[in-house]
Formats: sequence, C-alpha cells, structure tokens
Amino acid sequence: MTICHDFGRAFLAAAAVSSLLGASMSAAGTPKTIMPNSFVYLRDVDPTIQQDMRYAGSDNFTGGPVPGYDAPECILVREAAEALKVAQADIKPMGYALKVYDCYRPARAATAFVVWSTEPDDPDAKRTHYPNLSKSDLFPKYIATRSGHSRGATLDVTIVPIGSAPSPAEADHVKPEPCTEGDPADNSLALGTGFDCFDVKANTVTKGLTPEEERNRQLLLKVMSRHGFQNYPKEIWHYTFQPEPFPDTYFDFPILPLRGSGSGPSDKT
Repeated sequence: MTICHDFGRAFLAAAAVSSLLGASMSAAGTPKTIMPNSFVYLRDVDPTIQQDMRYAGSDNFTGGPVPGYDAPECILVREAAEALKVAQADIKPMGYALKVYDCYRPARAATAFVVWSTEPDDPDAKRTHYPNLSKSDLFPKYIATRSGHSRGATLDVTIVPIGSAPSPAEADHVKPEPCTEGDPADNSLALGTGFDCFDVKANTVTKGLTPEEERNRQLLLKVMSRHGFQNYPKEIWHYTFQPEPFPDTYFDFPILPLRGSGSGPSDKT
C-alpha cells in the first residue's frame, strides 16, 4: 500500500508540474528566464524598505528555501518599486516603515508549491500555517498553479516600527503558536495573524480582530491603496500594483544576489 501511495503522489506531482508548465507556456510564450531591464531590485530603489524574504529561507509553510529564490532579495517591475518608495515616504512620518515578505516569484516556485501540496502532511507545518484546514484544502483554494507574483507587480507587505529588525529568512518555520494567534517573532504591527497563514482570519475583512489589529489593517490598506496597489481580499498582506505592466506574462528568471553597489546581475537584457 505504501508503494502505491508513493507512486500515486509522484504521479500527481508530475501531472501538476506538467500542467503548470503547459499553462505557463500558453499564457506567456517562451518562459522569460533572464531578468529584463523593466525589473529592478527594490534595494536599488529604496533601501529603507525592510526585506524579510521568507521563501529564500526556512521561515515559510514549506519549511525550506523555495526553488528560484537564490537570494533574499525583493525584485519588482520598476513601476511597482517606485510606487512602493512613495508609499514608504508616506508612512515614514508616522514612525513606521514598510516591510516586504515576498515580491516577484519565479514560475518554478509556483510549480514547487504544487508539488509540495501532493506530499505527505507535516504536522508542525499544519499547526503553524494551516491549523484549521487539511493540506488537501490548500490547493487550489489557497495555492494557485500560477501566481500573480510571477508577473512582477505583486508583493506581500506589512508595516513595522522604524528601527525594528526583521526576522532572518532562515528562522525556524515552526512557531510555538498557530499563525491565527500572530507571530511574536515578527516585527510587524499586529494584524491578527502571522504571514503565510492559510485561514479566513487572514482575510482583509474578517471577524475576531482586536481594535488595534483593525486599525493596523486599515492603515496598511489605506497607504497601499493611495499609491496604486490593490489588495487581494483573502490576504491582508497581498497587494498588486495597477495597472500591471505585464498582465499576461509569467516570468521564471531566478532571484540572484545583488551585484555591486546600485546594480543588478550583469546578465540583464
């Protein structure tokens, strides 16, 4: 029985990957595997925005670095990065700063998430990231075969006090409390959940929040909306710059370390 189950999981994973790659090709033509000039490193545009790039380390629902994340760097289309810089300037006088958890996401990472969804459950990951759901409920309701992040204008963002330190990307993904109780190790303002929380409590509008959590959510929503970012209603931290420069293209270039001062990789086209 174990062999049959393992074969079944492998077959499903292979089928998911094949389906995803086929969909990506039909939607975007030849996958874009080299970073174009229209993309920039956020650190080059505004180094004061904190970066807590969870998928480059272990502090995420998969428990390890995700394929395509070869460096803990936020990359975005230039328009989104410039708009985020203005949003940062907007919130700075209030004593706060923006912090990103995820920005551009290589298409191969979305493929890896699909494969992860077919693997045996991890009780620790479930307790931390999806305490009220089974793993089978995550795909495709919460984990999509193709992510808007791969188009370069979508990011996951929060608000932090100026001067506070973000948690390292390699931090342990297993938390002592479920994500629905927040994340004490994160320097984010209280929003009611931790990041990577697959639960209705992560919805932008939800029940069971404290007045402080409501205020913080409204602040994030208002600041981001003022500068051209549209929220995804199922995730308070998820925003897309509008209009998207590449609404139909899913890129797959890897996230590489930033080379030198004020410049990206030398193989940009």
